[in-house]
Amino acid sequence: MLTVIIVLALAGLALATQAGVWLIQRSFPPQGRMIDVSGATLHVVDLGPRDAASPPIVMLHGASSNLRVMQHPLGDRLAKTRRVILIDRPGHGWSTRDREDYSTPAIQGRMIMEALTKLGVDKAIVVAHSWAGALALRMALDDPDRVAGLVLLAPVAYPWPGGVGRYNEVIATPLIGRLLAYTITLPLGCLVVASGTRGVFAPQAMPDHFVHDTATPLLLRPREFIANAQDLVTLKAAVVAQAPRYAEITAPITIISGDDADKTVSTNIHSRPLAATAPNAKLIVLPGVGHMVQDAAPDLVMSEIEAMAARMAQPATAVQ
Repeated sequence: MLTVIIVLALAGLALATQAGVWLIQRSFPPQGRMIDVSGATLHVVDLGPRDAASPPIVMLHGASSNLRVMQHPLGDRLAKTRRVILIDRPGHGWSTRDREDYSTPAIQGRMIMEALTKLGVDKAIVVAHSWAGALALRMALDDPDRVAGLVLLAPVAYPWPGGVGRYNEVIATPLIGRLLAYTITLPLGCLVVASGTRGVFAPQAMPDHFVHDTATPLLLRPREFIANAQDLVTLKAAVVAQAPRYAEITAPITIISGDDADKTVSTNIHSRPLAATAPNAKLIVLPGVGHMVQDAAPDLVMSEIEAMAARMAQPATAVQ
């Protein structure tokens, strides 16, 4: 009898999850175009003038989010004068990936570069937050001629003590992870998504309507929740492999991080060592600022991106 009850409960949760997925996707539809690359289909929002003098600005979001996290505090404003390309990382937002384990910065960097090629972008300034800091650094290592510069916001760059949370490790396992993701993750996540997001902003307050405005509930869909867990679980090994090469990056790097107030990604473990290692790095540490530096100090972040773009500006050429 107990077995029957459990099976029925799981079936009910699975049906509720599918209904929730439908509602979430209806509430937060894609806003850009889909670009097919090897191993994925990437959702891209391409804004601003195509004939801007500086290289395009490519914006990459971190874990547990999507491109809208970079669009509202920064992307829309930059696009008034610059070409801005916002990308849902493979498996996130409206981007898909053929395999859940396409989770490393090396693989995702290859996919993003392929998409940029299809957009006619030969060289770009890459602005990346958190998890995507490791991704942007890997892109600069693998395709140095195509990365004009990096602006890294509270980036992950080095291995850290400990793990990424037991629940991510469980969700990343092939069997039990899928069972949980397709039954309880969405119903439970709906109850805790706002409080969990507030914790990432601390000690700053989360902006009003942030969860809705950034389509954060998309994360709760099973396929994205699993992809996010895979990204987090495999990240430490990825940065262990790539960190010894950071001195090879000659592109200018601006790093903007909070101080010890950032409890999500330690500035002392990641940003400070990177600034001491990369030959053309500049570090800005914001006192009392947590992990979401683009929301806490958007004007400063904007000015640093604009300054880098202005240094790289070339005379605009007419579009044929």
